[in-house]
Amino acid sequence: MAFAILVGAAAVSALGGSSIAATASSTPTVQLVAGVFPQSLDPGLDYTTQGAETNWLVYTGLTTYKHASGAAGGNLIPGLATALPTISDGGKTYTATLRKGLVFSNGKPVVASDFLYTVERAIKIPWGGSGEFITPVIAGATAYSNGKASTISGITTNNATGKIVIHLTAPYGPFDNVLAFSSLGIIPSGFPMKVEPTSPPPGVGPYEVTNIVANQSYDVVKNPHWAAEAIPGIPSGYDNVDVKVSANVSANALAVLNNSADVFDWADTIPGSLLPQIQSKAKGRYNLVNLGGSTYYIFLNVTEKPFSNQLAREAVVTGLNEDAMSRLGSGTLAPACFFLPPAVPGHPTGACPYGTPGTGNLAKAKALVKQSGMAGQPVTVWSETRAPRQQWMTYYTQFLNSIGFKATQKVIADATYFTTIGESKTLHPQTGFADWNQDFPNPVDFYGVLLDGASILPTDNENFGQTNDPHLNAVVSKLGTTPTTQLGSVVSQWQALDEYVAKRAYVAVFGYQKFPFFTSDRIIYSKLIFQPIYGWDFTSFDLK
Repeated sequence: MAFAILVGAAAVSALGGSSIAATASSTPTVQLVAGVFPQSLDPGLDYTTQGAETNWLVYTGLTTYKHASGAAGGNLIPGLATALPTISDGGKTYTATLRKGLVFSNGKPVVASDFLYTVERAIKIPWGGSGEFITPVIAGATAYSNGKASTISGITTNNATGKIVIHLTAPYGPFDNVLAFSSLGIIPSGFPMKVEPTSPPPGVGPYEVTNIVANQSYDVVKNPHWAAEAIPGIPSGYDNVDVKVSANVSANALAVLNNSADVFDWADTIPGSLLPQIQSKAKGRYNLVNLGGSTYYIFLNVTEKPFSNQLAREAVVTGLNEDAMSRLGSGTLAPACFFLPPAVPGHPTGACPYGTPGTGNLAKAKALVKQSGMAGQPVTVWSETRAPRQQWMTYYTQFLNSIGFKATQKVIADATYFTTIGESKTLHPQTGFADWNQDFPNPVDFYGVLLDGASILPTDNENFGQTNDPHLNAVVSKLGTTPTTQLGSVVSQWQALDEYVAKRAYVAVFGYQKFPFFTSDRIIYSKLIFQPIYGWDFTSFDLK
């Protein structure tokens, strides 16, 4: 997705005043180098991978995730609430109790009504996910968003008892996950209802952010009040983190290799030319990790020729050379054919319907195109500019031509790519690159946004293939009401749906992304946590 560019000078707001000087001077500092600055370090706006890896440790929600590598890191645990919310009224009411004695990073006490204010602010700014996860989901949120109500009627709070009750418009299974978003991590009532890019609000978490220089750097330092909170399952962390941002990822990688920086940001791609050197010289401190929550795929517009034809879609899936695409991505793709990635409940374990992902069956793909009657059909392949995404789509364009279509590539600037192909009302893109990194480990996060017919929008559309299958829609609607904590009871039904989608060839999945977890010699690598949602877990950074 595109990233916003924010500008401004470092500052400290009145509400965001901090007492970090003592801890900053006495705590060791890890230097992390990243290629992209977060959309915002204000949680009321940020909706990017780069922001989330910091903000989830600064703004703890009523729920949060386990600090663990692998699938265990996708498990919900209580955050600022004493327990996971109780669910009643057929899935429409969530009730939680705020822990007693909580304070923000500036020392101000936390009260239950701060949660209501936090949600209101996320809607007013608005946070990028509010239109999907908050406004249509919480009762009264739409009226508040439209200015027809002064508050959100569906949220009631009691500062004396800490009780928070949230009424939904309809059962929404992943709502426990929604409560874990950093954008709903509680902030103080009265903090400005506008984005504060260089002086974000105080939060409740192991860390706080300071010294923000837009597009260049920021510091993530230990919250001096956190240890006293003693929230089970949320560690205090060892060291502070100094984040430096440079688009020169080659220089970033070399800095970590040569121990002049400590951590390479996991969401960046190490250039293929440097991999042999890193693999040789950085043994024991470099690893490619499949977090299991990312799907890279080619969308196929089922409302436009040639991919309105089932056989034409099957041809793409059958003949695609996933191994070649992985090589173009420096070997960072794990073979794949199913839409749901391994870390998301519902990922099938059976065989792929059109052959094991690998070199592809070109002869069969050609035969399918001929059989479809779509041979010679013009196809425009939409592509981002950056590597390896442009290279992937260049290969794909050549592949389409080799099996009988007449394909050309259309390259769009990264910053506007997804908004451009999301103009479904006027554009009708036929096919091109798409990817999705999980917001949370629930199939609804993939299906409800990317393939459900109800998700098709005239602008900012994410269902690029215009998939509107009545069977798929009905299953998503039914299973989407199951709370995340009860997903085990319907996982086989999600698997069946994912197998159905693979059989229908609605998308051409070409890999699950593997990410580089690469550090200097100064880091104790054995302690590191590769969190499946947020990547690096800063609380596990420990200098020798």
